[in-house]
Amino acid sequence: MINSLFAAALIILIWDPQQLFQAGFQLSFFVVLSIVLVLPVLDRFFQRLLRPEPLLPDELRPRWQRWLRLPARYLGDLLITSCAAWVGSIPLVAYYFHIVTPVSTPANLVAVPLCGLVLTSNFLSLLLSAWFPGGAELFNHAGWFLMDCIRVTSRWFAGWPCAYCYVPAPDGFTIGLYYGILLASSTGWLFESRWRAWKLAGLVLLLSIGCWRWQREWSAARLTLLPLAGGSAAWYNAPGARKDLLVDCGNTNAVEFILNPFLRAQGVNRLSCLALTHGDLRQIGGAGLLDALLPIRHVATSSARFRSPTWRQIVAGLEHSPDRRRVLTRGDRLEDWVALHPGPADSFAQADDNALVLLGTLRGTRLLLLSDLGAAGQRTLLERVPDLRADIVAGGLPQNSEPMSDGLLDAIRPKVVIVMDSEYPATRRAGAALRARLARRGIPVLCTRDTGAVTIEFKNSGWKLRTMSGFLNQSGCLH
Repeated sequence: MINSLFAAALIILIWDPQQLFQAGFQLSFFVVLSIVLVLPVLDRFFQRLLRPEPLLPDELRPRWQRWLRLPARYLGDLLITSCAAWVGSIPLVAYYFHIVTPVSTPANLVAVPLCGLVLTSNFLSLLLSAWFPGGAELFNHAGWFLMDCIRVTSRWFAGWPCAYCYVPAPDGFTIGLYYGILLASSTGWLFESRWRAWKLAGLVLLLSIGCWRWQREWSAARLTLLPLAGGSAAWYNAPGARKDLLVDCGNTNAVEFILNPFLRAQGVNRLSCLALTHGDLRQIGGAGLLDALLPIRHVATSSARFRSPTWRQIVAGLEHSPDRRRVLTRGDRLEDWVALHPGPADSFAQADDNALVLLGTLRGTRLLLLSDLGAAGQRTLLERVPDLRADIVAGGLPQNSEPMSDGLLDAIRPKVVIVMDSEYPATRRAGAALRARLARRGIPVLCTRDTGAVTIEFKNSGWKLRTMSGFLNQSGCLH
Protein backbone atom coordinates (compact mmCIF):
# COMPACT_ATOMS: atom_id res chain seq x y z
CA MET A 1 0.00 0.00 0.00
CA ILE A 2 2.84 2.41 0.81
CA ASN A 3 4.48 1.67 -2.55
CA SER A 4 1.17 2.37 -4.31
CA LEU A 5 0.77 5.62 -2.40
CA PHE A 6 4.23 6.91 -3.34
CA ALA A 7 3.80 5.71 -6.93
CA ALA A 8 0.62 7.79 -7.17
CA ALA A 9 2.45 10.81 -5.73
CA LEU A 10 5.30 10.35 -8.21
CA ILE A 11 2.92 10.20 -11.19
CA ILE A 12 1.09 13.34 -10.07
CA LEU A 13 4.34 15.25 -9.51
CA ILE A 14 5.71 14.21 -12.92
CA TRP A 15 2.51 15.51 -14.49
CA ASP A 16 2.42 18.73 -12.40
CA PRO A 17 5.44 19.37 -10.11
CA GLN A 18 3.77 22.44 -8.59
CA GLN A 19 1.34 20.14 -6.78
CA LEU A 20 4.11 19.54 -4.24
CA PHE A 21 3.46 23.03 -2.84
CA GLN A 22 -0.35 22.73 -2.76
CA ALA A 23 -2.13 22.23 0.57
CA GLY A 24 -4.52 19.69 -0.95
CA PHE A 25 -1.71 17.46 -2.23
CA GLN A 26 0.22 17.58 1.04
CA LEU A 27 -2.83 16.93 3.21
CA SER A 28 -4.11 14.08 1.02
CA PHE A 29 -0.89 12.10 0.97
CA PHE A 30 0.18 12.75 4.56
CA VAL A 31 -3.27 11.82 5.86
CA VAL A 32 -3.38 8.61 3.83
CA LEU A 33 0.18 7.75 4.87
CA SER A 34 -0.79 8.35 8.50
CA ILE A 35 -3.82 6.08 8.14
CA VAL A 36 -1.66 3.34 6.60
CA LEU A 37 0.96 3.50 9.35
CA VAL A 38 -0.98 4.53 12.47
CA LEU A 39 -4.22 2.62 11.89
CA PRO A 40 -2.71 -0.86 12.54
CA VAL A 41 -1.26 0.37 15.85
CA LEU A 42 -4.59 1.81 16.97
CA ASP A 43 -6.47 -1.24 15.69
CA ARG A 44 -4.37 -3.63 17.78
CA PHE A 45 -5.03 -1.52 20.86
CA PHE A 46 -8.76 -1.37 20.10
CA GLN A 47 -8.97 -5.12 19.54
CA ARG A 48 -7.42 -5.75 22.94
CA LEU A 49 -10.14 -3.62 24.52
CA LEU A 50 -12.98 -5.48 22.79
CA ARG A 51 -11.50 -8.95 22.89
CA PRO A 52 -13.92 -11.31 24.70
CA GLU A 53 -12.90 -13.95 27.17
CA PRO A 54 -11.26 -16.62 24.93
CA LEU A 55 -12.28 -19.58 27.10
CA LEU A 56 -15.98 -18.60 27.17
CA PRO A 57 -18.15 -20.02 24.33
CA ASP A 58 -20.41 -17.62 22.41
CA GLU A 59 -23.51 -19.46 23.65
CA LEU A 60 -22.68 -18.51 27.25
CA ARG A 61 -22.08 -14.80 26.54
CA PRO A 62 -24.91 -12.31 27.22
CA ARG A 63 -27.13 -11.70 24.22
CA TRP A 64 -26.50 -7.95 24.25
CA GLN A 65 -22.77 -8.56 23.78
CA ARG A 66 -23.41 -10.65 20.65
CA TRP A 67 -25.80 -8.00 19.28
CA LEU A 68 -23.42 -5.11 19.89
CA ARG A 69 -20.29 -6.80 18.53
CA LEU A 70 -20.86 -5.76 14.90
CA PRO A 71 -21.98 -2.14 15.59
CA ALA A 72 -19.12 -1.71 18.06
CA ARG A 73 -16.66 -2.99 15.47
CA TYR A 74 -18.03 -0.57 12.85
CA LEU A 75 -17.95 2.45 15.16
CA GLY A 76 -14.52 1.47 16.44
CA ASP A 77 -13.09 1.22 12.93
CA LEU A 78 -14.61 4.60 12.07
CA LEU A 79 -13.25 6.15 15.26
CA ILE A 80 -9.67 4.91 14.94
CA THR A 81 -9.56 5.72 11.21
CA SER A 82 -10.70 9.27 11.93
CA CYS A 83 -8.18 9.53 14.77
CA ALA A 84 -5.34 8.33 12.52
CA ALA A 85 -6.32 10.85 9.84
CA TRP A 86 -6.48 13.66 12.42
CA VAL A 87 -3.05 12.77 13.82
CA GLY A 88 -1.59 12.93 10.31
CA SER A 89 -3.13 16.30 9.51
CA ILE A 90 -2.44 18.29 12.71
CA PRO A 91 0.72 20.23 11.69
CA LEU A 92 -0.40 20.92 8.11
CA VAL A 93 -3.85 22.12 9.19
CA ALA A 94 -2.18 24.33 11.79
CA TYR A 95 0.20 25.70 9.14
CA TYR A 96 -2.39 26.46 6.45
CA PHE A 97 -5.50 27.20 8.53
CA HIS A 98 -4.07 28.16 11.97
CA ILE A 99 -6.43 25.85 13.83
CA VAL A 100 -6.37 22.57 15.77
CA THR A 101 -9.64 20.63 15.98
CA PRO A 102 -9.75 17.84 18.60
CA VAL A 103 -13.50 17.56 18.01
CA SER A 104 -13.04 16.33 14.44
CA THR A 105 -12.60 12.70 15.51
CA PRO A 106 -15.96 12.33 17.32
CA ALA A 107 -17.65 14.58 14.76
CA ASN A 108 -16.65 12.21 11.97
CA LEU A 109 -18.63 9.44 13.64
CA VAL A 110 -21.72 11.33 12.46
CA ALA A 111 -20.42 13.19 9.41
CA VAL A 112 -18.85 10.25 7.54
CA PRO A 113 -22.00 8.05 7.49
CA LEU A 114 -24.09 11.07 6.52
CA CYS A 115 -21.68 11.85 3.67
CA GLY A 116 -22.02 8.26 2.47
CA LEU A 117 -25.83 8.60 2.48
CA VAL A 118 -25.57 11.90 0.58
CA LEU A 119 -23.45 10.30 -2.15
CA THR A 120 -25.87 7.38 -2.35
CA SER A 121 -28.85 9.73 -2.70
CA ASN A 122 -27.11 11.71 -5.45
CA PHE A 123 -26.15 8.53 -7.33
CA LEU A 124 -29.70 7.17 -7.17
CA SER A 125 -31.03 10.53 -8.37
CA LEU A 126 -28.78 10.32 -11.44
CA LEU A 127 -29.95 6.78 -12.17
CA LEU A 128 -33.64 7.69 -11.93
CA SER A 129 -33.60 11.13 -13.60
CA ALA A 130 -34.10 9.81 -17.18
CA TRP A 131 -37.07 7.46 -16.61
CA PHE A 132 -38.49 8.26 -13.13
CA PRO A 133 -38.26 12.05 -12.50
CA GLY A 134 -40.41 11.84 -9.36
CA GLY A 135 -38.01 9.40 -7.73
CA ALA A 136 -35.02 11.51 -8.77
CA GLU A 137 -36.61 14.56 -7.17
CA LEU A 138 -37.30 12.59 -4.01
CA PHE A 139 -33.65 11.57 -3.71
CA ASN A 140 -32.57 15.16 -4.43
CA HIS A 141 -34.61 16.31 -1.44
CA ALA A 142 -33.19 13.48 0.64
CA GLY A 143 -29.63 14.50 -0.28
CA TRP A 144 -30.38 18.12 0.58
CA PHE A 145 -31.85 17.10 3.94
CA LEU A 146 -28.83 14.95 4.75
CA MET A 147 -26.42 17.78 3.85
CA ASP A 148 -28.35 20.08 6.15
CA CYS A 149 -27.98 17.44 8.87
CA ILE A 150 -24.21 17.54 8.32
CA ARG A 151 -24.25 21.32 8.71
CA VAL A 152 -26.35 21.26 11.88
CA THR A 153 -24.37 18.47 13.56
CA SER A 154 -21.05 20.10 12.63
CA ARG A 155 -22.16 23.34 14.28
CA TRP A 156 -23.28 21.38 17.32
CA PHE A 157 -19.92 19.64 17.64
CA ALA A 158 -18.13 22.97 17.15
CA GLY A 159 -19.98 24.28 20.20
CA TRP A 160 -18.38 21.70 22.49
CA PRO A 161 -15.90 23.02 25.09
CA CYS A 162 -12.36 22.97 23.68
CA ALA A 163 -13.73 21.78 20.32
CA TYR A 164 -11.08 23.81 18.49
CA CYS A 165 -8.47 26.46 19.11
CA TYR A 166 -6.50 28.82 16.92
CA VAL A 167 -2.73 28.44 16.87
CA PRO A 168 0.14 30.26 15.14
CA ALA A 169 1.58 28.49 12.11
CA PRO A 170 4.38 26.04 13.06
CA ASP A 171 7.72 26.45 11.30
CA GLY A 172 9.35 23.93 8.99
CA PHE A 173 11.53 22.46 11.76
CA THR A 174 8.50 21.72 13.95
CA ILE A 175 6.54 20.14 11.09
CA GLY A 176 9.50 18.00 10.06
CA LEU A 177 10.17 16.91 13.64
CA TYR A 178 6.51 15.96 14.16
CA TYR A 179 6.27 13.81 11.04
CA GLY A 180 9.71 12.31 11.66
CA ILE A 181 8.69 11.13 15.14
CA LEU A 182 5.30 9.94 13.85
CA LEU A 183 6.83 7.85 11.05
CA ALA A 184 9.70 6.53 13.18
CA SER A 185 7.43 5.42 16.03
CA SER A 186 4.52 4.05 13.95
CA THR A 187 6.84 1.91 11.81
CA GLY A 188 8.68 0.64 14.90
CA TRP A 189 12.08 1.82 13.58
CA LEU A 190 12.60 4.05 16.60
CA PHE A 191 12.30 1.13 19.01
CA GLU A 192 14.34 -1.46 17.15
CA SER A 193 17.25 -2.80 19.21
CA ARG A 194 19.89 -1.83 16.65
CA TRP A 195 21.28 1.63 17.44
CA ARG A 196 18.42 2.20 19.85
CA ALA A 197 20.47 4.26 22.28
CA TRP A 198 21.75 6.53 19.50
CA LYS A 199 18.27 6.97 18.06
CA LEU A 200 16.79 7.90 21.42
CA ALA A 201 19.69 10.27 22.10
CA GLY A 202 19.09 11.96 18.73
CA LEU A 203 15.39 12.22 19.54
CA VAL A 204 16.14 13.88 22.87
CA LEU A 205 18.51 16.31 21.13
CA LEU A 206 15.94 17.25 18.49
CA LEU A 207 13.23 17.69 21.11
CA SER A 208 15.55 19.91 23.13
CA ILE A 209 16.23 22.06 20.08
CA GLY A 210 12.49 22.25 19.40
CA CYS A 211 11.75 23.30 22.99
CA TRP A 212 14.49 25.93 22.85
CA ARG A 213 13.08 27.36 19.61
CA TRP A 214 9.56 27.36 21.05
CA GLN A 215 10.70 29.09 24.24
CA ARG A 216 12.55 31.75 22.27
CA GLU A 217 9.50 32.37 20.08
CA TRP A 218 7.12 32.40 23.02
CA SER A 219 9.19 34.85 25.07
CA ALA A 220 9.47 37.47 22.29
CA ALA A 221 7.36 40.65 22.39
CA ARG A 222 5.98 41.98 19.10
CA LEU A 223 3.93 44.94 17.96
CA THR A 224 2.18 44.85 14.58
CA LEU A 225 0.71 47.98 12.99
CA LEU A 226 -2.09 47.22 10.52
CA PRO A 227 -3.56 49.65 7.96
CA LEU A 228 -7.33 49.04 7.82
CA ALA A 229 -9.06 50.87 4.93
CA GLY A 230 -8.97 54.36 6.39
CA GLY A 231 -8.33 53.24 9.95
CA SER A 232 -5.57 51.35 11.70
CA ALA A 233 -4.93 48.91 14.52
CA ALA A 234 -1.93 48.05 16.68
CA TRP A 235 -1.58 44.50 18.03
CA TYR A 236 0.82 44.04 20.93
CA ASN A 237 1.63 40.37 21.44
CA ALA A 238 3.38 40.05 24.79
CA PRO A 239 4.85 36.83 26.19
CA GLY A 240 1.91 34.81 27.40
CA ALA A 241 -1.59 36.24 26.93
CA ARG A 242 -2.28 38.34 30.03
CA LYS A 243 -0.56 41.49 28.72
CA ASP A 244 -1.73 41.26 25.10
CA LEU A 245 -3.32 44.47 23.85
CA LEU A 246 -5.19 45.51 20.71
CA VAL A 247 -5.38 49.25 20.08
CA ASP A 248 -8.40 50.09 17.85
CA CYS A 249 -9.93 47.64 15.41
CA GLY A 250 -11.16 49.45 12.27
CA ASN A 251 -14.68 49.26 10.87
CA THR A 252 -16.79 46.12 10.46
CA ASN A 253 -15.35 45.24 7.03
CA ALA A 254 -11.81 45.59 8.37
CA VAL A 255 -12.61 43.34 11.33
CA GLU A 256 -14.24 40.66 9.18
CA PHE A 257 -11.76 40.50 6.32
CA ILE A 258 -8.43 41.65 7.81
CA LEU A 259 -8.23 41.87 11.59
CA ASN A 260 -10.06 38.68 12.58
CA PRO A 261 -8.09 36.43 10.16
CA PHE A 262 -4.88 38.13 11.29
CA LEU A 263 -5.57 37.54 15.00
CA ARG A 264 -6.54 33.94 14.36
CA ALA A 265 -3.28 33.44 12.49
CA GLN A 266 -1.48 34.65 15.63
CA GLY A 267 -3.24 31.97 17.69
CA VAL A 268 -5.56 34.41 19.47
CA ASN A 269 -8.65 32.71 20.91
CA ARG A 270 -9.59 35.44 23.38
CA LEU A 271 -8.56 39.10 23.60
CA SER A 272 -7.16 40.19 26.92
CA CYS A 273 -7.76 43.90 26.30
CA LEU A 274 -9.03 46.18 23.54
CA ALA A 275 -8.14 49.87 23.81
CA LEU A 276 -10.33 52.33 21.87
CA THR A 277 -8.54 55.61 21.31
CA HIS A 278 -11.40 57.87 20.12
CA GLY A 279 -14.83 57.87 18.52
CA ASP A 280 -13.85 57.74 14.84
CA LEU A 281 -15.99 55.13 13.06
CA ARG A 282 -13.00 54.08 10.93
CA GLN A 283 -11.09 53.23 14.09
CA ILE A 284 -13.69 51.56 16.33
CA GLY A 285 -16.72 50.74 14.16
CA GLY A 286 -16.07 46.98 14.22
CA ALA A 287 -15.71 46.62 18.01
CA GLY A 288 -19.09 44.91 18.40
CA LEU A 289 -18.39 42.40 15.65
CA LEU A 290 -14.92 41.72 17.06
CA ASP A 291 -16.40 41.00 20.48
CA ALA A 292 -18.77 38.47 18.89
CA LEU A 293 -15.94 36.75 16.99
CA LEU A 294 -13.26 36.89 19.70
CA PRO A 295 -14.52 37.41 23.26
CA ILE A 296 -12.88 40.47 24.84
CA ARG A 297 -12.05 40.40 28.55
CA HIS A 298 -11.49 44.15 29.06
CA VAL A 299 -12.15 47.28 27.02
CA ALA A 300 -10.01 50.33 27.82
CA THR A 301 -11.15 53.85 26.88
CA SER A 302 -10.24 57.36 27.85
CA SER A 303 -12.46 59.52 30.06
CA ALA A 304 -13.27 61.80 27.12
CA ARG A 305 -16.78 61.96 25.67
CA PHE A 306 -17.48 61.66 21.95
CA ARG A 307 -20.56 62.47 19.91
CA SER A 308 -20.12 59.39 17.72
CA PRO A 309 -23.24 57.11 17.87
CA THR A 310 -20.95 54.07 17.59
CA TRP A 311 -18.94 55.23 20.59
CA ARG A 312 -22.08 55.83 22.64
CA GLN A 313 -23.40 52.39 21.71
CA ILE A 314 -20.15 50.74 22.82
CA VAL A 315 -20.09 52.66 26.12
CA ALA A 316 -23.76 51.87 26.77
CA GLY A 317 -23.08 48.17 26.22
CA LEU A 318 -20.18 48.28 28.68
CA GLU A 319 -22.40 49.82 31.36
CA HIS A 320 -24.20 46.47 31.66
CA SER A 321 -20.89 44.84 32.64
CA PRO A 322 -18.86 47.61 34.31
CA ASP A 323 -16.10 45.23 35.35
CA ARG A 324 -15.11 44.92 31.67
CA ARG A 325 -14.42 48.64 31.14
CA ARG A 326 -11.21 50.33 32.19
CA VAL A 327 -11.24 54.12 32.02
CA LEU A 328 -7.75 55.52 31.46
CA THR A 329 -6.65 59.04 32.21
CA ARG A 330 -3.26 60.70 32.10
CA GLY A 331 -0.72 58.69 34.14
CA ASP A 332 -2.73 55.46 34.35
CA ARG A 333 -0.98 52.20 33.51
CA LEU A 334 -2.27 49.47 31.23
CA GLU A 335 0.19 46.58 31.75
CA ASP A 336 3.30 47.61 29.74
CA TRP A 337 1.73 50.91 28.63
CA VAL A 338 1.12 54.32 30.20
CA ALA A 339 -1.64 56.72 29.13
CA LEU A 340 -0.25 60.20 28.44
CA HIS A 341 -3.36 61.91 27.06
CA PRO A 342 -6.12 63.04 27.55
CA GLY A 343 -6.53 64.27 31.11
CA PRO A 344 -9.67 63.75 33.20
CA ALA A 345 -10.99 67.26 32.53
CA ASP A 346 -10.06 67.53 28.83
CA SER A 347 -12.85 68.16 26.35
CA PHE A 348 -11.58 69.31 22.96
CA ALA A 349 -13.94 70.36 20.19
CA GLN A 350 -12.32 67.98 17.68
CA ALA A 351 -12.55 64.27 18.44
CA ASP A 352 -9.00 63.64 17.18
CA ASP A 353 -7.61 65.97 19.87
CA ASN A 354 -9.11 63.67 22.54
CA ALA A 355 -7.41 60.58 21.12
CA LEU A 356 -5.83 58.24 23.65
CA VAL A 357 -2.00 58.37 23.56
CA LEU A 358 -0.04 55.39 24.90
CA LEU A 359 3.65 55.08 25.73
CA GLY A 360 5.12 51.61 26.05
CA THR A 361 8.50 50.54 27.41
CA LEU A 362 9.10 47.18 25.76
CA ARG A 363 12.34 45.38 26.61
CA GLY A 364 14.06 48.73 27.11
CA THR A 365 12.65 50.26 23.90
CA ARG A 366 10.25 53.19 24.22
CA LEU A 367 7.41 53.29 21.70
CA LEU A 368 4.80 56.05 21.42
CA LEU A 369 1.36 55.44 19.86
CA LEU A 370 -0.29 58.76 18.97
CA SER A 371 -3.39 57.44 17.15
CA ASP A 372 -4.96 60.34 15.14
CA LEU A 373 -3.94 63.02 17.62
CA GLY A 374 -4.71 66.52 16.23
CA ALA A 375 -2.83 69.79 16.56
CA ALA A 376 -4.49 70.97 19.79
CA GLY A 377 -3.94 67.59 21.40
CA GLN A 378 -0.29 67.61 20.34
CA ARG A 379 0.26 71.02 21.96
CA THR A 380 -1.39 69.86 25.18
CA LEU A 381 0.73 66.70 25.21
CA LEU A 382 3.89 68.79 24.81
CA GLU A 383 2.93 71.10 27.66
CA ARG A 384 2.02 68.36 30.13
CA VAL A 385 4.57 65.60 29.56
CA PRO A 386 8.16 66.69 30.15
CA ASP A 387 9.77 63.50 28.85
CA LEU A 388 8.36 62.33 25.53
CA ARG A 389 11.50 60.59 24.28
CA ALA A 390 10.77 57.45 22.32
CA ASP A 391 12.77 55.25 19.98
CA ILE A 392 9.77 54.67 17.70
CA VAL A 393 6.70 56.83 17.18
CA ALA A 394 3.59 55.77 15.25
CA GLY A 395 0.58 57.92 14.44
CA GLY A 396 -2.34 58.22 12.08
CA LEU A 397 -3.75 61.16 10.14
CA PRO A 398 -5.99 63.62 12.04
CA GLN A 399 -8.98 64.97 10.16
CA ASN A 400 -8.22 68.70 10.15
CA SER A 401 -4.49 69.00 10.83
CA GLU A 402 -1.15 67.31 10.23
CA PRO A 403 0.20 64.54 12.46
CA MET A 404 3.42 64.76 14.45
CA SER A 405 4.30 68.44 14.38
CA ASP A 406 7.95 69.49 14.27
CA GLY A 407 7.83 70.59 17.89
CA LEU A 408 6.45 67.25 18.97
CA LEU A 409 9.09 65.34 17.01
CA ASP A 410 11.81 67.52 18.53
CA ALA A 411 10.61 66.41 21.97
CA ILE A 412 10.28 62.74 20.99
CA ARG A 413 13.58 62.46 19.07
CA PRO A 414 12.61 59.16 17.45
CA LYS A 415 14.82 56.82 15.46
CA VAL A 416 11.91 55.73 13.28
CA VAL A 417 8.64 57.47 12.35
CA ILE A 418 5.68 55.35 11.21
CA VAL A 419 2.69 57.03 9.57
CA MET A 420 -0.36 54.76 9.70
CA ASP A 421 -2.07 55.79 6.48
CA SER A 422 -3.89 53.68 3.88
CA GLU A 423 -4.52 53.57 0.14
CA TYR A 424 -8.28 54.10 0.40
CA PRO A 425 -9.98 56.47 0.86
CA ALA A 426 -7.75 59.05 -0.76
CA THR A 427 -8.15 61.40 2.21
CA ARG A 428 -6.31 58.87 4.39
CA ARG A 429 -3.09 59.01 2.37
CA ALA A 430 -0.03 60.84 3.66
CA GLY A 431 0.46 63.81 1.34
CA ALA A 432 3.65 64.86 -0.41
CA ALA A 433 4.11 67.88 1.88
CA LEU A 434 3.90 65.72 5.02
CA ARG A 435 6.33 63.18 3.60
CA ALA A 436 8.80 65.90 2.63
CA ARG A 437 8.62 67.52 6.07
CA LEU A 438 9.24 64.24 7.85
CA ALA A 439 12.00 63.21 5.43
CA ARG A 440 13.96 66.40 6.23
CA ARG A 441 14.64 65.03 9.71
CA GLY A 442 17.06 62.48 8.27
CA ILE A 443 15.53 59.41 9.93
CA PRO A 444 13.59 56.51 8.37
CA VAL A 445 9.94 57.39 7.71
CA LEU A 446 7.60 54.49 6.92
CA CYS A 447 4.05 54.91 5.58
CA THR A 448 1.89 51.82 5.92
CA ARG A 449 0.23 52.68 2.63
CA ASP A 450 3.54 51.78 0.98
CA THR A 451 4.92 49.14 3.34
CA GLY A 452 1.74 47.32 4.38
CA ALA A 453 1.70 45.93 7.90
CA VAL A 454 4.72 46.74 10.06
CA THR A 455 5.94 44.32 12.75
CA ILE A 456 8.41 45.33 15.44
CA GLU A 457 10.10 42.62 17.50
CA PHE A 458 11.54 43.62 20.87
CA LYS A 459 14.40 41.77 22.51
CA ASN A 460 16.75 42.55 25.36
CA SER A 461 19.46 43.28 22.80
CA GLY A 462 17.32 45.80 20.89
CA TRP A 463 14.53 45.83 18.35
CA LYS A 464 14.01 44.81 14.74
CA LEU A 465 11.35 46.20 12.45
CA ARG A 466 9.94 44.19 9.55
CA THR A 467 7.81 45.36 6.67
CA MET A 468 6.57 43.35 3.71
CA SER A 469 9.64 44.47 1.73
CA GLY A 470 12.47 44.20 4.27
CA PHE A 471 13.49 44.90 7.84
CA LEU A 472 14.99 47.75 9.80
CA ASN A 473 17.27 47.23 12.80
CA GLN A 474 17.95 49.56 15.71
CA SER A 475 20.85 51.15 13.89
CA GLY A 476 18.40 52.58 11.36
CA CYS A 477 19.66 50.49 8.42
CA LEU A 478 16.95 49.22 6.08
CA HIS A 479 17.68 45.81 4.49
